[in-house]
Parts: sequence; structure tokens; C-alpha cells
Amino acid sequence: MSNTFTASRLAEKIADRTIRGIALETSALIRAGVLPVGTRLPSIRDLAYELGISPATLSEAWADLRRHKVITGRGRNGTWVSGDRFIAKPERFASAGNYAPNALDLTLAVPDTAFLPPLAEALAHAATVDKLNDYERSRIIPELQSAVNERWPYQPEAFLVTNGGYNAVYTAIRALVSPGSAVAIENPTAMRLLDILEDFGVKIIPVMCDEQGPTPASLHAALRERPTVFVFQPRLHSVTGQTVSADRMAELGDILQGSETLIIEDDGLGDISTAPAQSLGNRFPDRTIHILSYSKTLGPDLRLAVLSSSASIVEQIQSYRAFSAGWTSRVLQGATAWLLRNPQSWEIVAQARAAYQHRRDGLTDALTSRGIDIRPGSGLCIWLPVASEPFATVTLAARNIAINPGRKFTLLPGDHIRIATSTLSEEKWDSVADAVALASAV
Repeated sequence: MSNTFTASRLAEKIADRTIRGIALETSALIRAGVLPVGTRLPSIRDLAYELGISPATLSEAWADLRRHKVITGRGRNGTWVSGDRFIAKPERFASAGNYAPNALDLTLAVPDTAFLPPLAEALAHAATVDKLNDYERSRIIPELQSAVNERWPYQPEAFLVTNGGYNAVYTAIRALVSPGSAVAIENPTAMRLLDILEDFGVKIIPVMCDEQGPTPASLHAALRERPTVFVFQPRLHSVTGQTVSADRMAELGDILQGSETLIIEDDGLGDISTAPAQSLGNRFPDRTIHILSYSKTLGPDLRLAVLSSSASIVEQIQSYRAFSAGWTSRVLQGATAWLLRNPQSWEIVAQARAAYQHRRDGLTDALTSRGIDIRPGSGLCIWLPVASEPFATVTLAARNIAINPGRKFTLLPGDHIRIATSTLSEEKWDSVADAVALASAV
């Protein structure tokens, strides 16, 4: 039988009646066991009255607890304590299944380690970089900035190195966006981007995409809600394998022209794409944040991405970073600079690009021969519509094949699966295609 706290009894235990104070003190009561898991909380109207605050203030405080799964609303049945501590985690990314040891895991669209440049010489060079182990907060070492500049799609005011692409997005969102603000993002998108936004408690506005990228009509509709930021992948989409065309980039720029919305461009696959880097930074240098990750091309253990923007925006992002590491290792920056200047690195990247395309095309051709139509594309995976997402996932699991359900990558209803192809060997194409054909059947 669950406990029930009356409004007056709970109000006596909450001294700070601000939004933050109510959330903190209620969570402290839960952690201390005063409000154990299963306790039914009083109604917002009754508790707000006892606290002498507006129901809206209390709603915002409890919304924060709901985001962290500490309390749960059950409609007319009220609100209940559902957890005894804050455990912030990326729900979509962390919801991996338990696969058999011999399962074919096609959930991770990651680089094949055979196609990553060797790091020994790069790290040896990195040990000689200027100001090594200095506590000066270096936004980007000169050597890396020079190497990056040679391939950057526009000339920005400032650069900043971060600990990977998602770290760049996470830090930029936290530094520039207020909780509760609206953020527009292409749909589908990377599940970790959705995790970042959902954890921060922003209102997410999906922007629909077609084979050329975010559609002008959908972006135009999203801007009516005055989003603080529009997040999209301007080069090669990590989920669908599509590339934003130059004409579409121009159309998106025309639509954004009349807004004040910040633009975050997430180029997470980099030179795995055959398309040249592109950016709206040429048109909107004062409000574009362009992010290029080197994890997929040079190696995930470099933990390195570079972002560019106006000097004022980079300063805001760097100020937020001062709460934590403050700067990215000069050793990793130096190693990345060496790799970017080394011709052998680019030969390996070209080999990787060709191998990934061959593997994706191989599975695509096998599926096409079985009557499954897939858009041409590139990258590390295939995005496939299916008749029933649960049926497809279970059917493939029964054949010892693990894939990601499409719901991880979207906020909208629909049935898709995402199949990673980056490490899928040629001898597996037919067996996977046979299983997918069964899984996608109506």
C-alpha cells in the first residue's frame, strides 16, 4: 500500500519556495526516504495553495523532477514518487538490447578500425607541441588551426576545440539555450542529439527531411514557433545517408534569413562523405556554429572536434566549458594536426570511404534484388521503412541479427529500422538481406 502525503504536511517541509528550491528540497526528501518510492503526492493545486505560490511555479518545479524520472504523473490518478535519486542518462543511446554472444550486431554505425590512420607517429609529434602541460586554457593550438583552416567551408571569426562532436553540441546547447526554449532539429536525427535535447528539457520541433535535406516548408513552419536554435547535418546525414544539396542549402538560408535563430551544423561524418564541406556560415557568420568531428575519420580515441562561430559565441561556449575541463588536451590537438597534414592519413580516409560505400551498396543491392526499394546514399548505415517496427526488430532478433528500431531517431510516429553497414562483411550480405526481407514484409 502506498503512502500519501497531504499538501499541508509536505508544505511544512519545503522552505525555499522558488522553482529551483522546490525541486531541490523535494528531491532531498525523496533521497532521505521521507518520501519513499510509491508515495502519492498531493495535487498541484492543493500543494501550491499551501505553499502560497502559483500552480504554474509548482508545475515547473515538478517538471524538472519528471525529466529525471524521480516522479511520475499518472493522469487523474495523481503524481507518484517513482525513483529515489537523479540518474541522468541518455535514454535512447543507453537502451541497447542484450544480445547473444554470437549475434550479428548491426546497431553501431561506427568506423572500421582497419581504416583508421595509425597514431604512433602522430602521438610522438604531439609530445613536442608548444606549451605542453601549461594551465593556460588553449582554445585551439596554432598548428591545428592552420591545418583545419585549409579545409574549412568558410572563414570564421573564431575556432574552438572540444572533446568530440557530441560534446560540442552538448556544450553549445547548454551555453546558448535556456531550459524550456524551443529547438528545431531535422527528423530523423542522431539519437544522441535527441538525448541531449530531451535531457535539457527544451521543446523539440521536428523538421521533416527528404532526399535533399530538411524541407523548406517544414523549416518555415518550425520557425513560426521561434526556436532558439536549428540543428541539422549539412553534409552527410548519419541516419539516412542523404546529403543536403547545394540548392537546398540556399533555400534553407533564404528561410532563415528572416529569423534570429541560431544555426548549429553538425558534420559528424566528415570526409566519409564524397561531398565537399558546406556551411551557412558564409551567410550568417554571426549566428552559425559549424562543428566538424574527427572521430569517424581519424579515430574516436582522439576525442576531438572543432567548432567555429563568431568570437562572441565562441566566448560564451568557452565560458561554459570553464565549469569543467576548460580546454581539450594539447596532445590530442597536436596529434590531430599531424594527421591532417600527413598525406597517408588522407589515403586511408579515401580507402575507408570507398569501403563503407561498397558495404552499404552491397547490402542495398541485395535488398533491392529482393524487392525492397532503398534510396541511394552513403555513410555507415541504411534507414529502411518497414511495415511494423516491432515485428521487424523481433524477426531479426530471432535470426540473431541486432538492429536499431527507428523510434530511437525520431519524435514522430512511423516504422523504420536502422541497419549499420560499416563493418558488415560481404559474405553476410545475402543472409542479412533474406532476414530483412522477412522482417519488412507486410
